[in-house]
Formats: sequence, structure tokens, C-alpha cells
Amino acid sequence: MPPQRRATMRVPPFFRRLFKFTSMDFETAVWEMTHLIFAPKKVFRNIYYHKRTASPYPAFTYLLALFCLLAGLAWGIAYAPKTLATLRITAVFVLVHFLGVSLLVATGMYFLVGRVLGRRRRQGLFGPPGDAVGDAREEVLEFGYCFDVAIRAFLPIWTFLYLLQFLLLPLIARDYWVSNLFGNTMYLLALSYYFVITFLGYNALPFLSRTEVLLAPIPVLVILWIISLFTFDCATNLAPVLWCGVNLRKPV
Repeated sequence: MPPQRRATMRVPPFFRRLFKFTSMDFETAVWEMTHLIFAPKKVFRNIYYHKRTASPYPAFTYLLALFCLLAGLAWGIAYAPKTLATLRITAVFVLVHFLGVSLLVATGMYFLVGRVLGRRRRQGLFGPPGDAVGDAREEVLEFGYCFDVAIRAFLPIWTFLYLLQFLLLPLIARDYWVSNLFGNTMYLLALSYYFVITFLGYNALPFLSRTEVLLAPIPVLVILWIISLFTFDCATNLAPVLWCGVNLRKPV
């Protein structure tokens, strides 16, 4: 087999490093999680720098997957009728809600953002194309970067809807308008922050333009939030555990 062809068939660094746990920088992953809440712009400047100089280990993905697993166990113990249902909730939280949705979003962004917002149409899967050199190397939208953005945008979803909503559900699921206001506002914040982090992730790439369009869903969310305050209770109708076939017990 020609050497050039063997080079193009090499396993992407992202996959080669999936199971090198001893080399993963979990300290940096924790730093990113903290700053994604308070200063998300710094996170994507750091990611973009490392994408240009090296292929980072997926420590952030493993850490957030662990948090989703713990959230699944907590929701299952609190609301699932059987142990098997708890395990199903945990698996759905990690494999479907987190990884599945993030892969789906990353795939959509890889094709849409790269073609609609990119000044060039050069794209790579988990790294720049083999012939990308010099400045052209920077003008590439990688699928790996799209996945990095998607999983980091999931952090506020997990924080507001999987953690805080679990802790506050006995209060926000009550039949009071104030409870509805607080619960629906949590969904507004979580989804709005999701789009803000997504915007910041792609805005950090200098070869993309008009990335402000990624913020367009937020005004729509605000309108839906206002309407929902008088018509719909997000906490009791959209709680993550409900998507796993488990009903919420009415709070006492």
C-alpha cells in the first residue's frame, strides 16, 4: 500500500487517545467547567490554541459523562420504581441525552456552519486535511472541534436541568405560579446558555463569519418562556427522567 494512502487511513488522534486515561488532563477539564459558567470566552480561546498545537485528550467528555451517570443514578433512585429502571435512566442520560445529542448537534453544525458561515469550504473530520499547511491549516472546521463545542454547551443543560432541577423539583413542581415561573426560567437559562456557548465556540474561529446567527434562537426562547408562564409547566412535563419512560411522583 502506498505510504500516502496509509497516512490518510490512520486512526484520528481523537480515537487513539480515548483510552489513555493516565495522560488525560482532568485538572484542565475542571478548569474549563468552572470557566464555562463564569467566563466561557477564555475556554474556547484555550481550546482553539490547543487544537492548533496538539490534539487534546477527551478528559472533559469523560468527566461530564461521569456527572451524567451520577445524575442518572440520583434521578433513578428518587423516581424509578425498580433498580432496572434506574439503570435504564442512567444509560439514557449518558448515551442518549449527552453523547447521542452532542454527536447529532456536532454533525449538524459540522455540515451547516462549515458551509454557511465559513469563508472557505475546507473541512476535516478530526483534524485538518493532509494537504493543509501553513496558514491554510487554520482555515479548517474540524468535526472534532464541533464535538468539543457541543459537549461543552451541554454543561449548562446538565447544571440547570439535571442537577438544580433535581434538587429543587419538590418546590418547582408544585401547583403555584411562582413555582412555574422559577421552573420555566431554569429551562430558559439552560437553553439560552447552550446557544451562547455554542456561539462563543464558533466565534472563536477566525475563519468563520456571521456567527451571530447562532444566537437567533434566544429571542424565540424568550417569547416561548413568556407564553409558558401562563400555559405550560416545564418542570413537570419536560424533566429529563420523563424522557426515559419514568413518571414523576407528585411532591408531598
